[in-house]
Amino acid sequence: MLATAVPSDTYALSTDEMDWVPAGAGLSFKPLRFFPDNAGWAQLMRLEPGTLIPRHRHTGEVHAFNLSGYRLLIESNTRVGPGTYVHESAGDVDSWQAVGDEPCLLYVEVHGTVEYLAPDGAVAAVVDADLQRQMYEGFCATNRQQPTLAAARVAST
Repeated sequence: MLATAVPSDTYALSTDEMDWVPAGAGLSFKPLRFFPDNAGWAQLMRLEPGTLIPRHRHTGEVHAFNLSGYRLLIESNTRVGPGTYVHESAGDVDSWQAVGDEPCLLYVEVHGTVEYLAPDGAVAAVVDADLQRQMYEGFCATNRQQPTLAAARVAST
């Protein structure tokens, strides 16, 4: 069993037993939690070396902790490695790329949505908790897997 229920709204989730959900070229994730009312999500994110996260804006705070590998925050030319925490405020616009020879693994908690921006600054695409959950549930259906407790928590919260 992937998740172990404990009293109240607390649960433990074994991510070692979860598959990585493809989310684009060189990008995959393991969902940990989808917040109620489409308010955000928490996940493990994996980027293969060279994978670029294009220019985007956050509508809420983002907390990211590098577990392994490196990434370059392009606008500030800051290299972020294992053990580094990055906070991004609502309204921040940034882009970043996995650098080095190994995948970059992060814990990411997103509040609100992520708006991907076109070169002219217009919103080209929006990613929210509902879309992340749909991608995860679609992956599970395609691969004949039961979704973990992480996906089910939204409906019961």
